[in-house]
Amino acid sequence: MTERVLIMGAAGRDFHDFNTAYRGRDDARVVAFTAAPGQNLGETAEGGHERYPPELAGEGYPEGIPISPESELEALVREEDVDTVVFSYSDVSHETVMHAGSRAIAAGADFEIRGPETAMIEASVPVIAVDAVRTGCGKSQVSRALADELQSRGVETAVVREPMPYGDLVEGRVRRFETMADLDEAGVTIEEREEYEQHIERGHVVYAGVDYADVIGRAADEADVLLWDGGNNELPFVEPDLHVVLCDPLRAGAETRYHPGEANLRMADYALVNKENSAEQEDIEQVVENVESVNPDAEILHADSVVSVENAEAVDGAEVLVVEDGPTLTHGDASTGAGTVAAEQFGAAARIDPEPHAVGSVADTLAAYPHLDRVLPAMGYSEAQIADLEATIENADPELVLAGTPHDLGRVVDVDVPVVRVRYRVEPKGWEFAGLLDDHADALGLST
Repeated sequence: MTERVLIMGAAGRDFHDFNTAYRGRDDARVVAFTAAPGQNLGETAEGGHERYPPELAGEGYPEGIPISPESELEALVREEDVDTVVFSYSDVSHETVMHAGSRAIAAGADFEIRGPETAMIEASVPVIAVDAVRTGCGKSQVSRALADELQSRGVETAVVREPMPYGDLVEGRVRRFETMADLDEAGVTIEEREEYEQHIERGHVVYAGVDYADVIGRAADEADVLLWDGGNNELPFVEPDLHVVLCDPLRAGAETRYHPGEANLRMADYALVNKENSAEQEDIEQVVENVESVNPDAEILHADSVVSVENAEAVDGAEVLVVEDGPTLTHGDASTGAGTVAAEQFGAAARIDPEPHAVGSVADTLAAYPHLDRVLPAMGYSEAQIADLEATIENADPELVLAGTPHDLGRVVDVDVPVVRVRYRVEPKGWEFAGLLDDHADALGLST
């Protein structure tokens, strides 16, 4: 008998699970994907993908695989006679996962989550993976620092980024970015720029895409070491030789309450407690205690997240509109981000509440996430959303925009307001990135 499978996803891990665990099998057929609300902001609002294309789905799927809203889960299970529902997206509470399981089971299907045996691809070169227990812990700060250190040693390094497949899936099967012009030509979203730009500024080549067997193979062809820069709190798609997982004491306790962040933590070689300069000591201690309870073999590293701005004098005494990283604020549950830290640190007179001034999709986002504290998520998944973001900024009439997103917001929005960029870096406490690599030189092929 052929197992009939439905994959619950959010345009990322779900496609990877299909590619690695189900594509080409005669004994299993994926009859549908579902798309989660509130993940990959703007994707469903702008229509999203209606179908995983046949060019990627492979033989046996001449029309591809339909993608339906997650709200239709029960109906799909019954109508498609689904045997197994596979949960396949990240940064959700354990309770949320089991609510999904209860829905699937009550509708008559089995419920499962794919593990690393099928999901992690083996690369032909050594791999360093940087992941987290929640989105917004500071993974990119750490991956950039590691890539810088490798680059300083003359080690050819390719950064492999978890998928954000917003455009044409076939065209984006494998994507390689080396210059800002590459990003412009690809028409990437703001969220993608947040993850790619600072790597590119430092001379790091970035790979991403949809079919990660091809992505990782291409990246390994030109690199001595792959650096997996994970998204959200997702498990790595490639088997690591060194696995660093970040924890955030500003959300203490989350490290054991979210999927698959806890699994990441249990698999980690190192647990890096970041942002300690902004956290309470009791919260740092709680994170350390939780790490020790679930993964006593992991070495615990401590670090600060240090914020800087390009023009501190302009911030001092100004009424500012703070724009922050979108996913960190929304499904990441953070009420503020690095822009807010910079506003306080560099003496802004006030942070303007964007909600009364918001329009269109930006207004919808602010209404959907009432926990936000006078910050504006960086929405930009289409030209229409960028226009809404621009209009909201203009309506708020700040003296300046304090952009706490990792990318250069001024390259994307056209507003009659100065945009001051906030940067942040990880500052190790009692250890160094060079020493971390030296300790694993043999496994990473760095020995001389």
